[in-house]
Amino acid sequence: MLSDPIAALATPPGRSALAIVRLSGRGAFAVAQRVVQGFRTEPARIATLATFRAPDGAPIDRGLYIAFPAPASYTGEDMVELSCHGGLAVPARLLTALQAAGARPAHPGEFTRRAVLNGKLDLVQAEAVGDLIDATTPAQSRAALGQLEGGLSRRLQGLRDDLVELQALLGYDIDFPGEDDGPVSPARIAEGLDEAARQVDRLLATGPWGERLREGALVVFAGRPNAGKSSLFNALLGSERALVTEIPGTTRDAIEAPADFLGWPVRLVDTAGLQDAADRIERLGIGVSRRYLAAADLVLLCAEAGRPLGQDETTVVDGRPGLVVRTKVDLAPASPGELAVSCVSGAGFDVLRRAVAERIFGDRVSLADLEPALTRERHRDALAHARAALEDTRPHLGSEGDAVLVAHHVRRATLALEELVGAVDVEEVLARVFASFCIGK
Repeated sequence: MLSDPIAALATPPGRSALAIVRLSGRGAFAVAQRVVQGFRTEPARIATLATFRAPDGAPIDRGLYIAFPAPASYTGEDMVELSCHGGLAVPARLLTALQAAGARPAHPGEFTRRAVLNGKLDLVQAEAVGDLIDATTPAQSRAALGQLEGGLSRRLQGLRDDLVELQALLGYDIDFPGEDDGPVSPARIAEGLDEAARQVDRLLATGPWGERLREGALVVFAGRPNAGKSSLFNALLGSERALVTEIPGTTRDAIEAPADFLGWPVRLVDTAGLQDAADRIERLGIGVSRRYLAAADLVLLCAEAGRPLGQDETTVVDGRPGLVVRTKVDLAPASPGELAVSCVSGAGFDVLRRAVAERIFGDRVSLADLEPALTRERHRDALAHARAALEDTRPHLGSEGDAVLVAHHVRRATLALEELVGAVDVEEVLARVFASFCIGK
């Protein structure tokens, strides 16, 4: 059932000062009355102190509850949030009591799924809930919050409204074909389709950096053995993740770790030194390094200061987005204008972090507000389908064209947008979106 009462822990289990248990659905208030002594629905959205009791009447805890009558709740249903002491025993006993009183355990993401089904959020906003929970950097949080507040949804809705208006004009043209040149100018239809295509293209252009923002940009350290890659990797992380010795070939596998550069998410990857290795294990590590280099959003080619780059080094960044980082400037000076660092003194680290962030995320690094962006492959696929449908209208425009076929393709584009925001009830899409959510969300 989509409206039966569900309950779940909304905070991580384990030792903590407080835990929050959520209860939602038709009959949620009746369930709460069996567990919360003196439960009342009024005043709504006001925290009230009460005793929580087990089915046999034994007290479980004394805490706060808040009643949210429908539709003014997160899910759009009658909903109760109960705040008890943290730990393992008390929240578990409270959940057991709620289930004995008539609630069932919630499925992953079921609270947010119900919010979508009840019109409190669209699918794009629901995905932003998960992104906000998973965010590890300020930029990720800002982008997710903007999406949750409807920034991307409004852009998509505006585009959909324009397409619906075009469908209406085409429908009128189809219904009244006998008028001179039709009731709607073909140029007006073509202009509207061109503008819709431009809007789709602008949104699609945000996809690469939007997905890098959500997942973290892949920054790969490359260079010869003992060029200082692992030392720089460790220093930027602030921890000894990679083994550092003076012996060439110490790093034999890729090591990946998340980092925060000026509030922007990156995934740093230390790789094996690029050389002709006789050791089979080292050759395997170099093979892994080359695969990371092929997938990198940015390659940091590390080379000691004070010496010219060899051809084996310059080929690493040929055809790839890359920066040359001069290491060990405490031992030899770098040339003017070079990006130089010292893992001994920490010199150049701030400049390097800014250079990496700006190279990957561009002028958005200096912006206080982020423009709405596509952050998932699902978004790009839907917009690509809409763009293809708009392109399919081209052969059918003009006085010799077929307005029925134009309207058909515009409708295809509209449906792609509706599926993206969840205006079309597609169970497979819903299941895919909420599969990775935590239980209490």
